[in-house]
Amino acid sequence: MRIMIVSDAWHPQVNGVVRTLTKTREGLEAMGHVVELIGPGEFRTMPCPTYPEIELALLPYRGLARKIDAFAPDAIHIATEGPLGLAARRYCTRRGYAFTTAYHTKFPEYVAERARLPINWSYAFMRWFHGGSSAVMVATNSLADSLRERGFRNLRTWSRGVDVERFRPRDKSILDLPRPIHLYAGRVVVDKNIEAFLKLDLPGTKLVVGIGPQLEEYRTKYPEAVFAGYLENGALAGYFAAADVFVFPSLTDTFGLVLLEALASGVPVAAYPVTGPLDVIGPHPEVGCLDADLGRAIAGALGKSPEACRALALEYSWEACTRQFLGNLAPITPIQAQQAA
Repeated sequence: MRIMIVSDAWHPQVNGVVRTLTKTREGLEAMGHVVELIGPGEFRTMPCPTYPEIELALLPYRGLARKIDAFAPDAIHIATEGPLGLAARRYCTRRGYAFTTAYHTKFPEYVAERARLPINWSYAFMRWFHGGSSAVMVATNSLADSLRERGFRNLRTWSRGVDVERFRPRDKSILDLPRPIHLYAGRVVVDKNIEAFLKLDLPGTKLVVGIGPQLEEYRTKYPEAVFAGYLENGALAGYFAAADVFVFPSLTDTFGLVLLEALASGVPVAAYPVTGPLDVIGPHPEVGCLDADLGRAIAGALGKSPEACRALALEYSWEACTRQFLGNLAPITPIQAQQAA
């Protein structure tokens, strides 16, 4: 099968969407499929307002249409709701092509936080965007339930995986810092609610790995915390394994791949009881603690079994996720193509 994936999130961005799409493309190609992924780097771009590290494609419709026509896909998947996603949706609807989408990000909540736009307006846009999709892929059951309550239909499961060879228990002595080491890893951006972690009075060390628009602000505001910046995958895996607890303060993620990376490293997780942690950690209290008080969650997670954490992570495979994705696709049949022509 020739599969076209269109995404506003792609390399050199570093986030869960990019990692998920990268692993999915690798898995599809390993199965013998031909995959073309179109990202913003193939077009003229402009910085995203309030988040200039992310580049958005500028007026991409014509160029995107030419690229899709040249590739002649059997199936089209639209990963994001940005300019490229909108252009791909327009292309498909104009030609009568079936397409699938994914709900990777709680976009309405992010917009409400950044721009103070009423959340119902954003959800109306999201229902419209995903309403034409043959399948809206979501990572967790709790996210699917919340979207159904807001009027979304055609929801299908597309879970996540983890590289258990890269993320694994290792010698913790790599980090010579006061213990316990409380690790946050991810984008340093207000959407991730990192300040809820940084404000806590905790023994040991608060360690932040990652970059983002709030990095210098938080370095200045919280000098007692250690900010390691961006780490390549090998060094990152070492930091994960060296931590005593992984802290996930986000209230708006739809899954959180870092949860699995921490568990695979034998590190318990502390988080709020929200989508993602509820699905991964909630049914397994032996691997972490969820609490509306993040400090209590951290105290409850410390000392949980590294073996139990690792065992749970081993249940998440990228191959299984890729097969879910493949099964959710809506092929463009020859009849559809003839009608569209």
